[in-house]
Amino acid sequence: MIEQPNLSYINTLSGGDEAFKEKLITIIKREFPDEKEVYFKNIEAKNFKESAENVHKLKHKISILGLEKSYAIAADFENNLKDHSVVGKAEFDTILQLITDFLETI
Repeated sequence: MIEQPNLSYINTLSGGDEAFKEKLITIIKREFPDEKEVYFKNIEAKNFKESAENVHKLKHKISILGLEKSYAIAADFENNLKDHSVVGKAEFDTILQLITDFLETI
């Protein structure tokens, strides 16, 4: 079963402070689409080093959204990119789509 993004970590971080929670969510909703777009441009252009850096950045969002298994998949994919390999790309792209869909609901 594929894990689902959630707000557990954000709820823990915010400690009941709704304004802080909303601020975190707003930042993720603003940054994620841009970071994802840059990743897709770099991966399409076979810019492996840049793609690995993009995945590294996106890993933080994956972690914040409570996706532990997905974080490990992203870490493996990041390492593969450093070796000029796209093994793991399909799984990583699926994770990005899950997050995209989730962010549209919150």
